[in-house]
Amino acid sequence: MEETYLMNYPGVRKKILAGGSGPLPHFPPGTKLVFHFQTLLDNFERTVVDDSRLAGRPAEIFVGKMFKMEVWETLLMSMRIGEVAEFWCDATQHTGLYPIVSKGMRLIAQGKDPLEGQRHMCGMGNLFHYHSTGFPDLDELMKTPQPLIFIMELLQVGDPMSYHRESWMMEKDEKLQMVPLLHMQGNALVKRREFREAASKYKEAVLLLKTVQSREMPGDIDYINLGRMIVPLELNYCQCMLELEEYYEVIEHTNELLEKHKCVKGYYKRAKAHAAVWNEKEACRDFNMVARLDATLASLVNREMRALSERLKEKYWEEKEAYWNKLERKEIKNEEEEVENNRNQEDSESPTGKSKGEVGEEKSEAAPEGYKEEALPEATGNKEDPSPSEINKAEGKDWQQMLRLVMLLQNEGNFLIKEKCFEDASKKFKEAIEYVDVLQNMVDQKAEDWGSLEKVRLPLTLNLSQCMLELSQYQRVVELNNKLLERHKNFKAVYQRARAHAALCNEDEARRDFDMVEKLDPNLKPFIRQELKKLAEAMRTMHTCQNKTYWDTTQEKWGSGGSKAKAAGRRRKCSQKATEE
Repeated sequence: MEETYLMNYPGVRKKILAGGSGPLPHFPPGTKLVFHFQTLLDNFERTVVDDSRLAGRPAEIFVGKMFKMEVWETLLMSMRIGEVAEFWCDATQHTGLYPIVSKGMRLIAQGKDPLEGQRHMCGMGNLFHYHSTGFPDLDELMKTPQPLIFIMELLQVGDPMSYHRESWMMEKDEKLQMVPLLHMQGNALVKRREFREAASKYKEAVLLLKTVQSREMPGDIDYINLGRMIVPLELNYCQCMLELEEYYEVIEHTNELLEKHKCVKGYYKRAKAHAAVWNEKEACRDFNMVARLDATLASLVNREMRALSERLKEKYWEEKEAYWNKLERKEIKNEEEEVENNRNQEDSESPTGKSKGEVGEEKSEAAPEGYKEEALPEATGNKEDPSPSEINKAEGKDWQQMLRLVMLLQNEGNFLIKEKCFEDASKKFKEAIEYVDVLQNMVDQKAEDWGSLEKVRLPLTLNLSQCMLELSQYQRVVELNNKLLERHKNFKAVYQRARAHAALCNEDEARRDFDMVEKLDPNLKPFIRQELKKLAEAMRTMHTCQNKTYWDTTQEKWGSGGSKAKAAGRRRKCSQKATEE
């Protein structure tokens, strides 16, 4: 058949090599075209550049989807199914981008990503950036553009609705029509408890809506409405992830959702995910937000909080038991080693001829600076001799074991405080403080580790003092904090001592400490005022029980003069006379 030019398309000549079957197909946008092609140079040898049959699979393009070689759509749309035709295309108008298209198809045939290593720019920009396609024949075509011959065989023309279309192939209206269908499919899969498949449906619907939303102006009514359509789909996706125990996925998606939309279900699902991964603080925060936003869910929130508390308690005791078992095994092993070493020493003498027990044992573990492993009285130097309880604490344990025990006892005490078991908590803190005493007796007071241990003692003493307050042992609280404040200027210690003095009706001492707390932290002023009111009420109650009048209490406090100012004046006069004499 003679070669002819395609009508209304300059720079292209067509020659039919084998006729196709049937009429010319209809090619609406989105039509899938499956074809084989062969690319030849327009020279005497007709050198083959590419051949899809050698790659083992036909090529595919979709009509109207901006394929880089736009001329190929025109060529294929002029053919019937089964037709084989040869097209000559001019270099000036049609074949300039062919090296880029060919590079991508060659990489795909090799099983590689056609965009691998490219920067975010157009194909020509990447080409100029890297100066090469990676294929010498294509580089030559880039340097000297020339006409090309395409031999094409149209294999199949697919109906746009006969296959699953990717989102990039859909128009805006098609995407919006797909969303409710995907939503319904996801709901049906959830009813069948196929959560993984349902999650993929919801995620696909969300991606479609976000693609459409990205083309709208933020703040416009269409943008806002699309955002509202995304919310239920995101929540359904998160519910599926909860069922699949993908908790961090839920946290990530709900964080993003709650930045834009404050919804009760979002907080609830995030709270459930935090609770599942033991994030107690975050879970409680979200559960409280749920109860604040919807008061009708308060009972549900309380039930979830109780369940979380029970799970945390079980986890705590499981970890404690595992730790103690491990520690006990280590102690038994150390005791066995020590017995074996003693037996070896009894059976042999030292190389210098000294009797057994005179050769010092090597340390099994490196101790920190300042620590000594001799007997406690020699190690403490100018310190007091250790008490019998401290000696019992130190027996069979090295300094590392005692440090671990201090941390463990502190954690146990903190947990028991949360459970309001103050008696048990105080025992834990007392035991931890005893271990700290033992450790401090094992180290030089001028060493850095002694100061570190003192920092460990501070929170333990404060927590013990808090337990004593809750147990109404106020005199013990005063003694603890008096001793603590000799070494540390801590406003918590002052505040606890003030409360204890107030409970004991030591008015002057309580007011002195409350004034000091207010100076150290002015933000506590409202609490101080409230405590002072309680103190005044307690003092009035005490005076009433003692049948004392206001005049009796004033004279008792300030003397026969009657007031604070007069009493202060008398004291000044007495001091002046003393100085004159």
